[in-house]
This record gives sequence, C-alpha cells and structure tokens, in this order.
Amino acid sequence: MALRGDGLLNHDLLPHEKGPQDACGVMGIWAPGEEVAKLAYFGLYALQHRGQESAGIATSNGEQLLVYKDMGLVSQVFDETALNALQGHIAVGHTRYSTTGGSTWENAQPTLGATAGGTVALGHNGNLTNSAELVDLVAERYGSQRRGELARGNTTDTALITALLAGDPDHTLEATALEVLPRLKGAFCLVFMDEHTLYAARDPQGVRPLVLGRLERGWVVASETPALDIVGASFVREIEPGELVAIDADGLRSTRFAEIKRAGCAFEYVYLARPDTSIAGRSVHAARVAMGRRLAQEHPVEADLVIPVPESGTPAAVGYAAESGIRFGQGLTKNAYVGRTFIQPSQTLRQLGIRLKLNPLKDVIRGQRLVVVDDSIVRGNTQRALVRMLREAGAAEVHIRISSPPVKWPCFYGIDFASRAELIANGLAVEEIGASLGADSLGYISPEGMIAATEQPATQLCTACFSGKYPIELPPADRLGKHLLEQNELPLGAPEDGLATLLHGAGGATALDHP
Repeated sequence: MALRGDGLLNHDLLPHEKGPQDACGVMGIWAPGEEVAKLAYFGLYALQHRGQESAGIATSNGEQLLVYKDMGLVSQVFDETALNALQGHIAVGHTRYSTTGGSTWENAQPTLGATAGGTVALGHNGNLTNSAELVDLVAERYGSQRRGELARGNTTDTALITALLAGDPDHTLEATALEVLPRLKGAFCLVFMDEHTLYAARDPQGVRPLVLGRLERGWVVASETPALDIVGASFVREIEPGELVAIDADGLRSTRFAEIKRAGCAFEYVYLARPDTSIAGRSVHAARVAMGRRLAQEHPVEADLVIPVPESGTPAAVGYAAESGIRFGQGLTKNAYVGRTFIQPSQTLRQLGIRLKLNPLKDVIRGQRLVVVDDSIVRGNTQRALVRMLREAGAAEVHIRISSPPVKWPCFYGIDFASRAELIANGLAVEEIGASLGADSLGYISPEGMIAATEQPATQLCTACFSGKYPIELPPADRLGKHLLEQNELPLGAPEDGLATLLHGAGGATALDHP
C-alpha cells in the first residue's frame, strides 16, 4: 500500500486527516550546454508543495529519451548518480499528487509513449473531466488493446493523453498535439517533449498556473514562478490559456489551439500556490494579506492576539492583525522536518495526543483571547482538535477566522477535496459549524471579499468549490471519479508489450518490475 506523504501540508494535526490536496507541479527546460536534469531537480524542489507522492524527470540528448521516476519526495527520489545519468539538453520534470488514478509507481510521471516519429515524455498538472470519452477515442484510433503506459498499468488521464499523441506517419508530434488538445476537457497544464523539441500547453480556461522563463542559454516552463527563480531564469510571461508553445533549435513558437475562456482557480490564491508566487500579475502573498484585512473588516472581534495556523494561514493572519489593530503572534510552533511518515500511531499513542507538526506555545497562549486564522475548513476535524489543544494550553477564548468562503462542493479540476458528504459546510450553517468546532465564534471571508483580494475579475475565476458553479461542463457522475480508469468495464482490452524496451537504461533492466 502506498501511503500519502504529508510533505509541507499543514492539515495533518490528526492522523489520517486529509485537507485539500494540491494538484501537481510540472517543469520543462530546453537549454543546450546546461545540466538540465539538475535544473529540473531544483525546479521540482521549488514545486514540492504541489505534490508529495512521486517525482520524475525525463531528458533527451537529441537521440534518445531517458526517464527516472519513483515514489516519494523529490529529495528521496533523486541522488547525484541518478541525475548524472540523465544527460541531454531537454528535460521534463513532474511532482505528483494523484487526482486521477491511484498513488502507484505505474502512475508516476513523466509518462513515456511512442509517436510516429519517435518518443514523447509528458508531465501533467490538472485533471481532465472527459477521460471516459478519451478512452473511447483511444480505442477507436489505436485499437482496444492497451499499449504503452496503459499496458503497464497506468490508470491516469495523463496516460490517455500520451496514447493519443501517438499520431500517424503523416503528422508531426506538434501537428498531432494541435489536433488532440482541443479534444481535452477539464484542467491541464502539459509539459512534454520528443527527442528535439520541448512543448507546453494550457487549457482554454487557464485553471492552473503555467509560466515561461528565460535562461541565458535556453528556456524554462514551470507551474509557478519560484521554480524559475531557483534555477536563475527570468520571468517572461504566462503561457496563455489555449496556447501551445514549442521550443527547439529554431527558437520559440506559439500556436493557439482554442479561444481563451479564462477561469483561473481562486483556491490557488487561498492555499495551493506558494506565497512567493505571482499569478496573473498578482502576488499570492499580497492577495492572502488582503484576504486577512477583509476578514477583519467582515468579522471583527475583541481579542488579545492574532495567531496563524502555519504556514498557509500566516499572511492572512498578518493582514487581520494589521487591519484590526490586534497584536500578531506565533501561538503554534511547527516541526519543519516532518515530511512523509510511514509510521502510523496506534490508538494508544493517539490518545496520548501525538502531534507530528503543531504544538502550542503555552506561555504565549495562556489567558489570551485568540483569533486563529486558517485558510480553509474541509471536514472540520483538524480545527476541532486545534481548538481543543489551544483551550488545554490555557486560551481564554478561541475565535476562528477562515480566509476562504465555506467549501461546499468537490473540485474536478485538480484538487482532491473530501467528498461532498464529508464537507462540513455542506450540511451546517456557519454558527453550527462554529459550535461543532468548539470555537467561541467562527467567521469566513465572503466570496466577494476573497475575489477582491485576488484583484482578478470575478468572471475570470473558478470558484466552483465555494459556489457549485463549474466553468467547464461536467459529464454524468458515472463517467467521473479518481479511479475511473481502474474500472474493468472500460473499453480497453488486454495489454500488449508496448514500450517496454524503451525504459531500460535510466531505471535499469528491472524498471518495469519496480514496486
């Protein structure tokens, strides 16, 4: 069984408590003369917060592609030996949180597939909503027998995209991509390559971020701007929604495959993205501080101290304190070195109150009326435990303030929330939620306040998890779901050998049998 890593996420005060899980991080580099695998490694390190289940890098030296991937954090998957083996001038990197398909080695990315003229390696951030339709299309075009990644047990929407890029002898990979991309529905930021060219594409809504950067001797594409910073690339612009970019020895060229229907994810500003990221020209840190200020305006309270739930609640807590005039302080300390843990505490240890990450600063909290600022509430179990912990530490009052509106609907575009039945805000009013948490009061920012803080037009944001209004049409419920492609009744028959021989090299002769 592959256990989820908790990485840098803050919603693990309770064992097995899972908050909103991030999408994935993608990285692409075209830079002759540079150590592209190591640049990709450092870029993925900067994107680790977007996925902690698996990581991988593919490179090309102009003649062949090599892929190295495994389960775990970026620092656990790669070492000097692995990176030195990944030679070439093009690289694609990926760090994964599973949104379609389980957390297994077979589903780690980049994926590898055959094309009419060579090989393609692909990394995907987002989640497609028409995977069932694409299964039918793969079977129609290439037969019902599973090939390539699908033959090796890959059950992701990414494997379907890779299969569709196979094309035919009359079309280049670029031409095939321009035919396939308009058929994809949902959220996708793709970074892929063949032996000679790096490609990047973004869905017409631009749900997830994707940026372009310039190196002295090349180009970089990444999910977020800090990945550019860490490799010394200067920010050029965002990859536009509905745009395919190709980079090779002839330079950079851009083709539009769909009209822009912008609907960027508002939750990127609230929680998903790093605070030092800029999305659509807006600093995420500045947006979160503004959310905190708006919270103080909308939900004032008499208190002695404003404390954040580290780390994602910190900017909003700073904003709340500045606007309210209440002193800001650190009331919770975080163990910065807890990453993935494979040791699950027993019931006895749970009863002892084992806390892997957060612990109260009792001298700071004792006797104080607290405003506790967090980014979101999903099931409510974490906040309930937090309130209890703070009261045990001597807090006189605990007032919870949340820098996003109530989460009432699931996301189908790359965030793995709890099911709708498990979302506490789906069945309870705000006052009832506050009572359930044991808080003295509870206040959520209004949807208008959150949107204003992003400085983006409301018509250009996706707020489906708060409003239930999905900007990309959803198929029937029986054709949706994380484990859709693991269902036996889907029309893909018995596997063929596919690309098995292509993988020997980077991962060794036993790569296909990797646990």
